[in-house]
Amino acid sequence: MTEYARGLEGVIANESALSDVNGKKGTLCYLGYHIDDLVQNCNYEEIIYLLHTGKLPTQEELERGERALRSERRLPQGVVDFLKNAPKDANPMDVVRTGVSMLGLYDHRVAVGEPDLEKDEAIARSVIAKIPLIVAAFHRFRQGLELPEIRQDLSEAAHFLYLLTGEVPTDRAIRTLDVALILHADHGMNASTFSARVTIATLSDMYSAVTSAIGTLKGPLHGGANEGVIHMLQEIGDLEKVDDYVAGKLERKEKIMGIGHRVYRTLDPRAPHLRHLAMQLTEELGEPKWIQMSERIAEIMKEKKGLNANVDFYSATVYYSLGIPTDLFTPIFAIARTSGWTAQVLEQLRDNRLYRPLTLYTGPQDFLPVPPIENR
Repeated sequence: MTEYARGLEGVIANESALSDVNGKKGTLCYLGYHIDDLVQNCNYEEIIYLLHTGKLPTQEELERGERALRSERRLPQGVVDFLKNAPKDANPMDVVRTGVSMLGLYDHRVAVGEPDLEKDEAIARSVIAKIPLIVAAFHRFRQGLELPEIRQDLSEAAHFLYLLTGEVPTDRAIRTLDVALILHADHGMNASTFSARVTIATLSDMYSAVTSAIGTLKGPLHGGANEGVIHMLQEIGDLEKVDDYVAGKLERKEKIMGIGHRVYRTLDPRAPHLRHLAMQLTEELGEPKWIQMSERIAEIMKEKKGLNANVDFYSATVYYSLGIPTDLFTPIFAIARTSGWTAQVLEQLRDNRLYRPLTLYTGPQDFLPVPPIENR
């Protein structure tokens, strides 16, 4: 039998300068900049600029980039009507996927075939700016509320939180979400990024590529993991029940959500940042139960299985502490990752090659006779 890499594990399918996920060292960088330094010194808008242009912006470039993003904060009326009429109990990721696909219907710049990178870069900014509006609008509409008036004076993180609640968030909340967006912006050839690049490699369009990525991110083995973490914590209920719960899961060989990673063999470098934010929020809110339970689970899994908590493990507690509904956790992941998806799409188009892997056929080796239908 021919050797093959199941799930394409270890297979190098392309080259990219955007992000490097070093599983052995437990490091992550964007365009050569360590994630720790980016979190400490940049905001999310600077990361968008970095991923799209290959360089960190000057103050003037940052302000110009922010204006360009904020000018796209509007949705076509057809998309607004869809969001108002979507089932109130719909999965928000289904709504985001459909909403982004609909955006392509109203964008006259969209074309298939040979790319126009200048237009594609403008479309990328538009998608980045509009996905937060789709998420927030659906959440407001399903509660019977209108979307607050769009503002041009708030950052991406601040504006999204403002749209959800109708109130300008605290500096702590803004910084917390801003860091989360930075940490989730790009992450090598993960499943959703691969989907986006495969789609655009056919010379489809930006909206199709991002829609493919959103559909991939929805799955619980990818972006949906952070929702699973908070459901797990809610199921456990109290710190005193953690040990028995984890022991039972391990005995039944069941997965503990948010523990371990497909690539990182050491600590996920994003996790400590969100752990720190979760600790700060806990102190501010005076509700230590969730982070205490999380810490105990992480301690047991490290001791028993040698596995570390990943970014989803702590992002769940962070979002929950911010008062964000659980079913919006994965859409927030999509909001952040759209900067990386669109950057990856643009990179693919600059040196495109259609993806066409082979498959290992395991069916009958000899041709079978086709009997007449009355004899089957």
